[in-house]
Amino acid sequence: MVTFPIVRMRRLRRNETLRRMVRETVITVNDLIYPIFVVPGEKQRQEVPSMPGVFRLSIDELLKELEEVAELGIPAVLLFGIPERKDEMGSEAYDENGIIQRAVRAIKREFPQVIVVTDVCLCEYTSHGHCGIVHEFHGGFEVDNDSTLEVLAKTAVSHASAGADIVAPSDMMDGRVKAIRQALDENGFSHVPIMSYAAKMASAFYGPFREAAESAPQFGDRRGYQMDFANKREAMREIELDIEEGADIVMVKPALAYLDIIAAARQQFDVPIAAYNVSGEYAMVKAAAKMGWLDEDKIVWEILTAIKRAGADLIITYFAKDVARKLKTPLWS
Repeated sequence: MVTFPIVRMRRLRRNETLRRMVRETVITVNDLIYPIFVVPGEKQRQEVPSMPGVFRLSIDELLKELEEVAELGIPAVLLFGIPERKDEMGSEAYDENGIIQRAVRAIKREFPQVIVVTDVCLCEYTSHGHCGIVHEFHGGFEVDNDSTLEVLAKTAVSHASAGADIVAPSDMMDGRVKAIRQALDENGFSHVPIMSYAAKMASAFYGPFREAAESAPQFGDRRGYQMDFANKREAMREIELDIEEGADIVMVKPALAYLDIIAAARQQFDVPIAAYNVSGEYAMVKAAAKMGWLDEDKIVWEILTAIKRAGADLIITYFAKDVARKLKTPLWS
């Protein structure tokens, strides 16, 4: 084996251009997916208090946002819907005239080149805020896994019918990838991929998202179906099961505190891996930058590079537009 004296490494680091030339991990705009919250009404552009710079948008404002997304070259968006009404069954999730279905049709009509990924879950649509159908159980409650699968499958089919390019189940019900794959295939959507939230942890990093999506549980919590964040081997089993059931892309969520999970998945599985740089990670950076405690641009670049270096092929991030603008700046690093 040929050794590489440390002095040569130093020489390659002394010059900025040389550093860029020999850089091992490079962020490109094609790595990015931009998450967007969609609300009913018109001329709605509601900033999320805990997520400065992130807005809940009505469809007319969403289309204005997509003009910038397309101009920046961001290839994909991930849509989350906040419905006009919620009920115990989350029935607006699969309504053909639901908020996401209408948003997808509008985007594909105006921006057919943008890949539209849709979140498939019930938490935004249920009055109780859980990701599945809830039944009473021994004086308490239980999310009914099996009855939820049918609703998730109907939701995915409705999204595909509206024109969604990828459906992304985030509910963490057992068997949902298989149920969705079968439903898509049976309804003529065998070409629509599934991006599964395969290793979604029961995390405290989701707080700002739940404010934005109005999806906080009204009772209990989601630890019964989301993963224990202490379990790495279980995460690998969850990912493997989703791949066996038909997932085309698997996701690790959150990203920053779970780089080891991303790296382990990259070593073990030969499928595209997505990582979600979630709302709490975004909010922490924004808050610290506002106080002048860190340089936001540099921190964001370092975080996203770490996520990609760990093995992620796709990065879902609220910083997508900021990063895409920087990528248009010559010599940015």
